[in-house]
Amino acid sequence: MASSTFADRSDIGRARKTFGNHSIAAVLPFVNGGVSGMVAFTIIQPVDMIKVRMQLVGKCAATSTKPSPFALVKDLASQGRLLELYSGLSAGLLRQAVYATARLGIFDNFMKTLQKRADERKSAVTFLQRAGAGLTSGALAAFLANPADLALVRMQSDGMKPVAQRQNYKSVFDAFGSILRSDGIVSLWAGCAPTIARAMALNLGQLALFSETKARLKKHTAWSIQTQTVTASALACLFASTIALPFDLVKTRLQRGARTADGALVYRSMVDCFRKIAKEEGLTRFYRGFGIFYLRTGPHAMLTLILADYFGWLTGSKPA
Repeated sequence: MASSTFADRSDIGRARKTFGNHSIAAVLPFVNGGVSGMVAFTIIQPVDMIKVRMQLVGKCAATSTKPSPFALVKDLASQGRLLELYSGLSAGLLRQAVYATARLGIFDNFMKTLQKRADERKSAVTFLQRAGAGLTSGALAAFLANPADLALVRMQSDGMKPVAQRQNYKSVFDAFGSILRSDGIVSLWAGCAPTIARAMALNLGQLALFSETKARLKKHTAWSIQTQTVTASALACLFASTIALPFDLVKTRLQRGARTADGALVYRSMVDCFRKIAKEEGLTRFYRGFGIFYLRTGPHAMLTLILADYFGWLTGSKPA
């Protein structure tokens, strides 16, 4: 009886250990994704700040119509406000904690499932399957992270307003409180449609195309893992930036929440924003500032993907 009980306890112990290992394995892609995104954003935050202000030029008071990134930085430096390049850092980190964690974690789990099915059928994961995984993970993550994304835009654009109109947000939670008091909880998802469209476009390139390109490089080249990762991420980000920039511009305009003199929102929806920008500023406005957008998106995505790959190898959640 005693030996039987001991055996039962041993089986239970092994089962608990196995369950614990599976749980850790399931959680690691999410943790790796979140940490990678947060580290990458901390490095690239000043560029993101400049990108947002470039997109709002002409729509905020006391700004010239066509400043360059260098002019914006010079202007901040002349006023002793260079630290504003890190305005909204808390919101950016919170966004990455939600967005990068969700999108990379969900995508990684999708890909593991697809790879398992492909192995069972003795076939390969197709690009369409990778694209579907990227689009779905991007859409879900963007919806979850929209409140933090909204707070980030509000905090980054606050310094462009006349001094008397600035909110001077102390943190992302202060921004949440201000938004909730003035506009209600539903407003936290303002600009959600272009945010999701932007995320789907970026994920199509950054995850699906990255994954496909890396798989092809691994198959057809003798390059090192590091070279394959850097090359695949650079190509994927160029493609992703090209299709995502118009949605990013519309997202920023909607999330700023600008109003007319009578209190009505300047842009009522994503379609209305696209229409008004095209009519009032021209179609080329959608791609003005592509360089700064790629400089923000490319290195950030490359850092995130490279770090996620490295952390995955380090923690054993991905093969080397």
